Amino acid sequence: MTIKLIGDKMDLLTVMGRTLFFYFFILLCYRIMGKREIAQLSISDLTISILIAELVAISIENRDDNTMLTILPIILLVGLEVLLAFIQLKSNSVREFLDGKPSLIVDKGKLNFKEMVKQRYSVDDLLLALRSNQIKSLDEVDYAILETNGKLSIFKKNFLKMSGDYPLPIVIDGKIDYEALRAINKTSKWLTNRLSENDLSLSNLLYAFYKKKTIYIIKKEK
Repeated sequence: MTIKLIGDKMDLLTVMGRTLFFYFFILLCYRIMGKREIAQLSISDLTISILIAELVAISIENRDDNTMLTILPIILLVGLEVLLAFIQLKSNSVREFLDGKPSLIVDKGKLNFKEMVKQRYSVDDLLLALRSNQIKSLDEVDYAILETNGKLSIFKKNFLKMSGDYPLPIVIDGKIDYEALRAINKTSKWLTNRLSENDLSLSNLLYAFYKKKTIYIIKKEK
């Protein structure tokens, strides 16, 4: 009886010790991955978080396994996430592949049914998001954008309930957003011509958006 009791105590201490260790270890890992991981979870972030949680749960449950069998895969996942985050800063195509693109759900007060079907975003989902933002009805909404983390960003109409112009991003990290250009009925040739008239090129731009027939730009810093 005494031996069993000691064994139970040892098991309890082992579980408590592993739990405390992994708490601080995972806290360190998320600090390394950056504050963006805490504020929001994209698809890739969510995948990494689920895998880390599963590895930790298995390690705490299987007390006889070597802890390094859990630590090494977590370090690999953290390294992979940091590497992917760096690559996404340099490549829009990789970022879109991993996290997708924001979707315009409401455009100038009108539902974009095609995009809703594509994103499998129902009217009930939309109404729930509106209620969560203290918006009573759809006629108060000018634009609504489904972000890559699943959050709905909502832009309300003005006090006269008139629609305005949403500043469409037409250049991001020096790359043209062709969907945005199509939305404003413009072409890439039109954009490059406007830039060349002002002695600019895509390689000079960090960000550019179009609003009220004007292109607003932010240049890259050397």
